[in-house]
Amino acid sequence: MQSGKKIKRITISGVLIALAFVLSFVKVYELPYGGSITLFSMVPIVLIGCMYGPGWGVISGLVYSVLQAISGAFVSQAFAGLNTSGTIAMCILDYIVAFAVLGLGGMFYGKMKNKTLAAGFGAAVAVFLRFLAHFASGWILWGDYAEWWFGELNNKLGETVLSTFSGQALSCVYSFLYNGSYMLPELILTVGGCIALMAIPAVRKQITANGKIDD
Repeated sequence: MQSGKKIKRITISGVLIALAFVLSFVKVYELPYGGSITLFSMVPIVLIGCMYGPGWGVISGLVYSVLQAISGAFVSQAFAGLNTSGTIAMCILDYIVAFAVLGLGGMFYGKMKNKTLAAGFGAAVAVFLRFLAHFASGWILWGDYAEWWFGELNNKLGETVLSTFSGQALSCVYSFLYNGSYMLPELILTVGGCIALMAIPAVRKQITANGKIDD
């Protein structure tokens, strides 16, 4: 890749990463124990993957994960109460893996004729992979809080789950429901945002053109 084209790729990716980071602070809803529904914050990272391929997308996602980890450590105190091994595990699952996989959103872009659907399918898979990373973290690191959390719900759902599950199964259900409560809306918003943007001919043309220029 020529230096001018490389600089252009890095610049565009940097702008989109910065946009994603800013949007991650625009929260539609924030859960009390971590996790939030944001205003299309994952869309820019998915678009990087569509423009430059999943490989570059994952690299961009890794850069984004560092920003999120720093924010988590100093702004939201996400690592509070964890020992060294727990902090490392959370850093890997909730940040490095969770945000790197967003770059895989472009996995179908070069393989499907309909670019709008390609971006939508890619976004859905990428966000689902992020959910799996958070699910694993919740199960491994926070599963001990499952009984308390369902008890605090003080409703039929909590009573039913507590009477049906215990041990690791209860931790699994807890992580699935807790992380799913914000990741499902995030998936819908991200897929919807990608499809809406890609449905605009000028945007679709620009994204496709940028990818071809840097091939």
